[in-house]
Amino acid sequence: MLTFLGFAMIATFLVLIMLKKMSPIAALVLIPALFCVFAGQGAQLGGYVIDGVGKLAPTAAMLMFAIVYFGVMIDVGLFDPIVRGILRFCRADPMRVVVGTAVLAAIVSLDGDGSTTFMITVSAMYPLYKRLGMSLVVMTGVAATANGVMNTLPWGGPTARAATALKLDAADIFVPMIPALAAGLVFVFVLAYVLGIKERRRLGLLSLPGAAPQQAEKQAEKSAPQPAEELLVAAAGTGQAAGGTRTPVEPSTPPTAVGTAAGTASGTPSASASASTSASDTASAAGSVTAPDEGGFQGLDPHRATLRPRLYWFNAGLTVALLTAMIMELLPIPVLFLLGAALALTVNYPHMPDQKARIAAHADNVLNVAGMVFAAAVFTGVLTGTGMVKHMADWLVGAIPEGMGPHMALVTGLLSLPLTYFMSNDGFYFGVLPVLAEAGAAHGVSPLEIARASLVGQALHMSSPLVPAVYVLVGMAKVEFGDHTRFTVKWAALTSLVVLGAGMLFGII
Repeated sequence: MLTFLGFAMIATFLVLIMLKKMSPIAALVLIPALFCVFAGQGAQLGGYVIDGVGKLAPTAAMLMFAIVYFGVMIDVGLFDPIVRGILRFCRADPMRVVVGTAVLAAIVSLDGDGSTTFMITVSAMYPLYKRLGMSLVVMTGVAATANGVMNTLPWGGPTARAATALKLDAADIFVPMIPALAAGLVFVFVLAYVLGIKERRRLGLLSLPGAAPQQAEKQAEKSAPQPAEELLVAAAGTGQAAGGTRTPVEPSTPPTAVGTAAGTASGTPSASASASTSASDTASAAGSVTAPDEGGFQGLDPHRATLRPRLYWFNAGLTVALLTAMIMELLPIPVLFLLGAALALTVNYPHMPDQKARIAAHADNVLNVAGMVFAAAVFTGVLTGTGMVKHMADWLVGAIPEGMGPHMALVTGLLSLPLTYFMSNDGFYFGVLPVLAEAGAAHGVSPLEIARASLVGQALHMSSPLVPAVYVLVGMAKVEFGDHTRFTVKWAALTSLVVLGAGMLFGII
C-alpha cells in the first residue's frame, strides 16, 4: 500500500508541475500532506514536517547566504572578466553560447557546490541568452546536466556518501571512474553543440552593432556604435532591441517568434507567446525573452554603481579562500557562507544604506529559494516518515530477477537514475545502496563496483525537485520548473546512460 502511495504521490507531483496546474511550492506542500492522510498517518504530519525541516534547515541557510555572497560578488564585478571572455568566444553565435554555457558550468562545478555553479553560470550567460533571443531552458538544461556529471567529485557529496555507506575509500571509488565521467562530460559538450546548432537554425546567425559584417560597419561608422562586447553585457533586451540584425542560415525559413515570459522562480506562470516552429525542444515556452522592465534582471552593466574595481583582488582572494575552506571542510558550509557574506558586505559596502540596498536587491532570490527548500522539506519528510521511501526501495530491489545477481553493478547503475531523482542522496546512499551492495556481494560483485555504479545517476539527480540548488537555477533564469523538467530529464538520463555504458566498456563497472 505504501509502495503504491509513494509512486502515486511522486507521479501526481510531477504531472501537476509539468502541466503547470500548481506552483512548485504549493505542490511540494499540499500533495504530500494529502497522501499522508491517505496513508492513515495524518496525525503524524506535523512531526514528519518538523523532521524534514530540521534536516534541510542547514541547506536553506547555506543557500540563503550563498545567494547573498555571490550576489555581492556579481555586484562588485568579480565575474565580469569571465563574461567578457565568454563574449569573445561566443561572437553572438547561438552555438558558441550554448557550448560556452556547458564549459563554464563544468569549470565552476569544480568547487563541488551546485548552487554556486548555477549562480555564476546564470549571471554570466543570462544577459547573452536574453539579448540574442535564445531559449533560456537550453541554458538551464545544459548547466544542470554538466553540473550533474561534475557533482561526482569526491568533495561534491555523492562519492563521499557512497564511501561512508559502504566503508570504502573515496579515492578508490572516484579515480577509476574518471574515464567514464570524462565520456559523460564530452557527451554534454556534444549535446550543447547540437542544441546550439538547433538554436542557430531557429534564430539565424546574429549580428549586433560593433560585430556586424563589414558592409554594416561602414554604413554605421558615423554613428560610432558601441562594441558588441559591451552591448551584450549591458541591460538585457530582445534580440533586436538595440539595433541587432539577424542573418538567417536558411533564407527559406521565416524568422521564429520568441515567447515573452517563462515564469518566476516560484513557478507562477506569466503571459507567453508560442513559437511557430516544428516541435523542437529548444523552442519551448521556457525559452523566452523579456524586456528589461519585465524580467527584473538587467544583466551585468559594465558601468553599474555597485562595482568595486579597487577591491577586485580582495574579493577574488576571499572567494578562493572560501571555496578552499569548503573543499577542506574547515567549517560547515552554511557557517562559511554566513561569514563570507558578512565580510563581503562590510568591506565592499561599509555604509549601512548600501548594505541594506544590496541585501534588498537579492531578497527576491533568497525568499524564493528558501521557500522552495522548506516546502521540499514537507515532501521529503512525508516520504521518509511514512515509510514510503523504504517500501519503494524494497519493492524495486525485490523486483530484481535472481538471474541478474552477477550483474548487480549494472542493475545498481540503472536503478540510480530513478532512485536518485525521486529520493535525496542521503536516502539513496545510506538506505538503498547498502542493500544493493549486500545483494551484489552474495553473487561475488565487489562493493567498489556497486559504489561506482551508484554515481552514474547524478546527471539526472541535479534536476530533481528534491535538490534545492535547482531552484536557484530556474529562479535566476526566470524559467518555470515544469519547463526545465520537461526539457532536461531526457538529456540528463541519456548522459547518465552514457556514463554507465562507458564504465562498462572500460571495465570500471
